[in-house]
Amino acid sequence: MYTDGGARGNPGPAGIGVVLMDADGTVVGEIARGIGRTTNNVAEYTAMIEGLKLALDKGFEGIDVYSDSKLVVMQLGGDWKIKNEGLRGLAVEARRLLNRFRDFQLSHVPREQNAEADRLANQGMDVAALDEGEPPDQTTFFT
Repeated sequence: MYTDGGARGNPGPAGIGVVLMDADGTVVGEIARGIGRTTNNVAEYTAMIEGLKLALDKGFEGIDVYSDSKLVVMQLGGDWKIKNEGLRGLAVEARRLLNRFRDFQLSHVPREQNAEADRLANQGMDVAALDEGEPPDQTTFFT
C-alpha cells in the first residue's frame, strides 16, 4: 500500500491519496479525498489510517506500507518521538490498526516512488480547495 497526504499552505486545503495493491501488485483499491483544512503531517497520518482501514475491510492479513513521509514512518516505527500533541492521537490510531494485521512492514520511499498516491492526494487537495472557494491547482486543468 502506498499512502500520501499533503496540504497547500500548511495548514491549508488538504488531501489524502492511497493505492492498495494485492500481493501480485494488482490495484484493489484507491482513495482520493479532501480532508478540509489541516497540516501536511495530519494529512500524512490520515492517509495511513484510511488506507489501513481499507486494507482491513478488504480482508488483508498482512501489509507492506510505503510512505514518502519520513516523519510518519519513523514515529510509527518508534525511532522518533512524537513531539506534536496533535499527531499523538493519530499515531495511536495508526498503530492500533497496524497491530490488527498478522504482520506489517513500514517503509519510507522517495517521493518519485510514490507518484500515484501523490496524484490522488493532489486530487483530494483540489477538492478541499474548492470547498474553501479556492481555485484548484493549475496542473489539474485539462485543455
